[in-house]
Amino acid sequence: MKLTNTLTGAKELFNPLHETQVRMYVCGITPYDFSHVGHGRSAVAFDVVYRVLRFLGYHVTLCRNFTDIDDKLIARAQRELHDGLRYREVAERFMQAYQEDIQLLNCVKPTYEPCVTDHVADIISFVQGLIDAGKAYWVDGDVYFRINTFAEYGKLSKQRLDELRVGARVEVNEKKEDPLDFALWKGEAEGTFFKSPWGWGRPGWHIECSALAARYLGEHIDIHGGGADLIFPHHENEIAQSESLYGSPFARYWLHNAFVRINKEKMSKSLGNFFTLRDVYQKVHPLVLRFYFLSHHYRAPLDFAFDDIESLHKTYQRLSRLFGSVRAKPVTHEVLGTWSVGKKLLDFLCDDFNLPGALGVIFEHLSEIEQNPEHAAHIKFVLQDVFGLPLDPLPEKEVELTQEMQKLIQEREQARKERDWKRADALRDQLRALGYEGQDKKV
Repeated sequence: MKLTNTLTGAKELFNPLHETQVRMYVCGITPYDFSHVGHGRSAVAFDVVYRVLRFLGYHVTLCRNFTDIDDKLIARAQRELHDGLRYREVAERFMQAYQEDIQLLNCVKPTYEPCVTDHVADIISFVQGLIDAGKAYWVDGDVYFRINTFAEYGKLSKQRLDELRVGARVEVNEKKEDPLDFALWKGEAEGTFFKSPWGWGRPGWHIECSALAARYLGEHIDIHGGGADLIFPHHENEIAQSESLYGSPFARYWLHNAFVRINKEKMSKSLGNFFTLRDVYQKVHPLVLRFYFLSHHYRAPLDFAFDDIESLHKTYQRLSRLFGSVRAKPVTHEVLGTWSVGKKLLDFLCDDFNLPGALGVIFEHLSEIEQNPEHAAHIKFVLQDVFGLPLDPLPEKEVELTQEMQKLIQEREQARKERDWKRADALRDQLRALGYEGQDKKV
């Protein structure tokens, strides 16, 4: 299998460390608000990674966390509940909403979904290990990681420490030995949050993923995933923490999904240019949104547009009709590869999870697939099990007939009566472009 590894930037053969075992960690959300389209894209991207590896015969253990303590959560709890210490109530509400929204995208539930606050003891133990190794230091209740003890810092994001020091906008903090040192533990007032060997406080952002990955997957993992915005500093800091404590590579492969963009800008809550998944579901069926994500390579930026999704709604319905009467038949990747079209499809799946290419193979060879019931049954299984597309007919949207539509319908009926089929077809295409799909009566 070929993967484009962020760390190497090169395609190479993927050989799991433990025979057919693959351990994968994906950074989850901070549940302080409803999840947006970018969160949905990331969930679908790594759901596909999971599904493809499973289809190829690997046993995948997937861990995706919830950052259920964070400055934004505390601020929202203070704003809504007038008590920042009630952050967990906010987190639980939006974790439940996230689960509901992602389930509608037909994503497989991860093997483990740990919350940070349930694993503070693991985090404290991890931090203490770094202190004992001289990689971290404690000052006035805070604990910081010593950047200068990790010579390879910047290898993921291709940055150098001296350049970071020159260009970084770092708040002045006289506690730090180096302006780039980052917090592993944030000290708080007596009795606030969690008790630790360094006083009361809470975990820093980056330490949680290193500790949770070690807790559920072991000291070294095969694949680490997340959004491209996490490469620096979050994933860079994870590498520094984990490799400093365990003395060997943390993750063999780093996979990052690209941004969702609105008007060429990254979609994000901080910029205020985002659609929540729940907003989108009011206009678009969740499975069509999944199909939309799959139609773009996970590493390519996605310029979000409702018009593009609408055109894919029709394509999804076409697939549903074509395979509606076909009974899916399980197929292994070995058997799929014995058929020329199946091999082409498999080659795309194995080339850095190129789902758009694999979909292109299916559409290019639809006639051939339809003519062979065995192949059609296998392709339907792949679409359902690997692509995660159930292919159940979607409810047709109710279209409000405008005066323009009514006029075109009347003109088309007249053209059909006159057996002017060329004009009738042209008018039908105009109506379809407006969203109207009518049923013809016999003439």
